[in-house]
Amino acid sequence: MKVTEHFKNADKTLFTIEILPPLKGQGIESLFNHLDPLMEFNPPFIDVTYHREEYVYRNAGNGLLEKKTTRKRPGTVGICAAIQNKYNVDTVPHIICGGFSIEETENALIDLNFLGIDNVLVIRGDAIKSEARFQPDPDGHIYALDLLEQVVSMNKGQYIDDDLQNPFPTDFCIGVAGYPEKHFEAPNIKSDLKFLKQKVEAGADYIVTQMFFDNSKYFEFVETCRSEGIEIPIIPGLKPITTKKQITALPSIFHIDLPEDLSDEVEKCKDNVAARQVGVEWCIKQSKELMEFGVPCLHYYSMGKAEPVYQIAKALF
Repeated sequence: MKVTEHFKNADKTLFTIEILPPLKGQGIESLFNHLDPLMEFNPPFIDVTYHREEYVYRNAGNGLLEKKTTRKRPGTVGICAAIQNKYNVDTVPHIICGGFSIEETENALIDLNFLGIDNVLVIRGDAIKSEARFQPDPDGHIYALDLLEQVVSMNKGQYIDDDLQNPFPTDFCIGVAGYPEKHFEAPNIKSDLKFLKQKVEAGADYIVTQMFFDNSKYFEFVETCRSEGIEIPIIPGLKPITTKKQITALPSIFHIDLPEDLSDEVEKCKDNVAARQVGVEWCIKQSKELMEFGVPCLHYYSMGKAEPVYQIAKALF
């Protein structure tokens, strides 16, 4: 079922989560162990992230280093199929620009369609850690808008090879990312919203936000989107603080602000156990306010840590 259909059929705020694929070499049981307790709260769909390639340097002998490409968290498509098979829950694989040619993207979408996966979240993706700026595949997409347009074209039965006879149209529900505190590469929020509106006009069905810790940022973002004619659902993305160092790491990695009250409380904590409890309580408070606002669902970035999200869901759902 499509994400938007889940929203239409719901009579209350839904609980959804986003997970990481296991590191290469780990079995899928580690992922199931993460998901099993969270299934108590009946998530209608689960997002599965995609992680692009990284460069590693290995000793090639004679004092030389050999540059190799590796993907440390492969398996997004297989994990989506496994989750649907085990739990009978819809999945939303993330599709990214980085590291894919247009043809490879098309083939991945064909696989997803064959597997009965109805939803995708299309994003540009980050730069490789060793690169200062995002560099697309030579035959790939530069922007998320381009990737979105490819999915929309396939939904209309338009493939790269225009000589196909009676091509079968896909029917993906398409999500895109939104940034209440703007994308870090955008010069200002107005510019960022312009690009978001282009994606909506091109065929996006819903928006999932970057994590935020101040609900006023989300409320302002929704109000601005609506004033710009963006009427599709806007799902708030939430993550509980789980360690003391995250009060500096998260703003650095994700280019977001933390409220002073939250950072002050975490700084007072003696250890990560106490910091996690502060993070859980803050996220519960955030979630309650968002539910009162009438959001279609609360989307939690679990990041491989089920227990904090379980505590939050237990208090709310």
